[in-house]
Amino acid sequence: MTQSFVHVSGVTKHFGTTQALAGCSLDIDEGDTLVLLGPSGCGKTTALRLIAGLESPDAGTITVDGETLSTPHRVVAPQRRRIGMVFQDAALFGHLTVAANVAYGLTRAEIRDGRVAEALDMVDLGPLAQRRPHELSGGQAQRVALARALAPRPRILLFDEPFTGLDTTLRLRVRAEILELLKRLGMTSVFVTHDQEEAFVVGDRIAVMRDGVIRQTGTPAEVYARPSDAWVATFVGEANLLPLTPALTDAGTTASRQVETLIGAVPVDAGRGDRVVVRPEHVRLSPGGRAVIAHVDFYGHDCSYTVQLDDQRVRVRMSGAPLARVGDAVRLDYDGPASVLVPHAA
Repeated sequence: MTQSFVHVSGVTKHFGTTQALAGCSLDIDEGDTLVLLGPSGCGKTTALRLIAGLESPDAGTITVDGETLSTPHRVVAPQRRRIGMVFQDAALFGHLTVAANVAYGLTRAEIRDGRVAEALDMVDLGPLAQRRPHELSGGQAQRVALARALAPRPRILLFDEPFTGLDTTLRLRVRAEILELLKRLGMTSVFVTHDQEEAFVVGDRIAVMRDGVIRQTGTPAEVYARPSDAWVATFVGEANLLPLTPALTDAGTTASRQVETLIGAVPVDAGRGDRVVVRPEHVRLSPGGRAVIAHVDFYGHDCSYTVQLDDQRVRVRMSGAPLARVGDAVRLDYDGPASVLVPHAA
């Protein structure tokens, strides 16, 4: 079997008595983007730093393009890995021009080879080469940081929450520009983020992390439609975890009487457990019935409802303006694809 372009196998890392990573394994194909998604402190930045060579593993190996870069006994220095890194803060030198910032770390031969102009042209900042960082917008500064990472012609680019400091409109624009460039260059990349929506937009594949452990890896569609457990289901998006009575231990059957009472029959075709994952956008509400609207949030493009039925609350998400108000009696019906079973505890 051919090994992936980036292969992380069984990597463990401790900082004192704190375990940051526990047996982390990842595979990234050449030209693909992997997103490490998880809450703060889950180990995703530690994984990024290990790939970059800024930390050494306690166990496991990291291989890039067939070359072993990290083991517990040998770590190739960061500057010899041909791996670029873009941080949350652009981290530009204020006293240097844009061109000088991009040239920082290049050899004289590489500078003579036109690497600076080449990198600035890639991010469409050639005309700003002589400006200082304080003369740039936030988006321009982040693109300079990207140009600096591209100038040595790396084989991988690593991004540590690079869009966090930008306002919403600018973040979306800069993110789109950078993703387009990465695809055009065929660049292999790894992004770290805690933002589920950003992970779905950026990643060819997603690794969902919690407490130093990768809970699930897959395409955005796979992770969303087939979460591995209850925690993943609720972390990567809104999810109703509806109880089954009696509990079903295996998929392959229609969810039982308790769910039918709430929202009608839900087809289940994967997983094991006593809860069925129901996304809010797969539930429809209509006037009448025993359920009561408890809360309404209108977002312009769609509307979110919290609906109370007996002792169970169900989230519903439908496009358009609100169809009901707080206190209205409604009926709930399932209108979605086959779902999965998960254990209640995760």
